[in-house]
Amino acid sequence: MSTQLQPSANVAFEFVRTLASELSAGKVDLPSFPEIAVRVRRILSDPKSSIDQVVRVVGSEPALAARLMRISNSASLNRSGRPIAELRTAINRIGYNMVRSAAISFAMAQIRNANKLSGLEHYLSDLWRRSTLVAAYSYVLARTCSHVNPDEAMLGGMMHGIGKLYVLTRATSHPELFADRAMLDSIINDWHASIAKAILENWEFSEEMASAIGEQDVQESDETAAEPSLRDVIVVAIVMASFSTEPSGLGEALQNLQSALRLGLDPEKTRMVMEECAAEIAALNNALGA
Repeated sequence: MSTQLQPSANVAFEFVRTLASELSAGKVDLPSFPEIAVRVRRILSDPKSSIDQVVRVVGSEPALAARLMRISNSASLNRSGRPIAELRTAINRIGYNMVRSAAISFAMAQIRNANKLSGLEHYLSDLWRRSTLVAAYSYVLARTCSHVNPDEAMLGGMMHGIGKLYVLTRATSHPELFADRAMLDSIINDWHASIAKAILENWEFSEEMASAIGEQDVQESDETAAEPSLRDVIVVAIVMASFSTEPSGLGEALQNLQSALRLGLDPEKTRMVMEECAAEIAALNNALGA
C-alpha cells in the first residue's frame, strides 16, 4: 500500500503549516477586512482618543453609523423610550464595546459580499448569523446570571468565531479544501480558537478577552465553586446558540457543563432564561444586523 499523501491532504498540510507559521510570527490579520472596521478598532484601542474622533471615524461610514443609531434606539438598550437622533449621544449611550461589536458585525456582513470570496457565501452567512446570536446570548447571560460586563460579553460573543473567519478567507486560495468539506471543517475546528486568540492579541484586546476566546473549546476542570467568568458566559452562549432552533436538548447539553453550573443554570433556570430573554435576544440580533 502506498504511503504517499493524497493531493488534498498535501494541500491541507501546507495550509496548516502556513497558519502555524503566521501564528508563531505574530502576523495574523484578516485579509479583505473592511477598512472602516480597522479604523474603528484602532481609534477605540487608543486611550488618548476623544469622543469627537470616534464620532468622526464612525460617521465616515453611513451604514455603520445608521446601525449604531438603530442599536441605541433598540428596545434592549433604550429603556426610557426617548429616541436618539444624534450619533455622539448614541455612542455615549451604547458604549465603546457595543461600537466594537457593531463594527465587527458590519465588517462580517461586508466580507460575505466581497467578490473575491465568491463561493463562501454559505459559510460566511452562517458564521455571521451565529456570531450575532452568540453575542446576544452572551449579553443576556452576563446581565442575568453573572457580574460579567454585558457589553464586554457581547463583544466576546461577536468575536468568538473570528478564527473561523480567518481560516475561511485564507482558504480561498486553496479551492481543493472546499472540495473536501470534512477536511476543511477539521482544520477550522482544530485551529479557530488559537487563531482567534492571536488575532485579539494582535489587535490589543484585553488579556481576559483573548484568553476567553482562545479557551472556548478547552476541556474544563471539575472546579464548580469559582465565580463565573467571561469565558463561562461565552461557552454557555455558544451551546445555547447551537440549540436555538431546537431547544429540547439544551438542558441535557448543559447538565454537566461546568460553565453552566457556575452560572447557576439548572434546567428550570435555563428554561426561564430562554423564555424571558427570547424577545430581548431577537431585539439585539435585529440591532446588530442579523
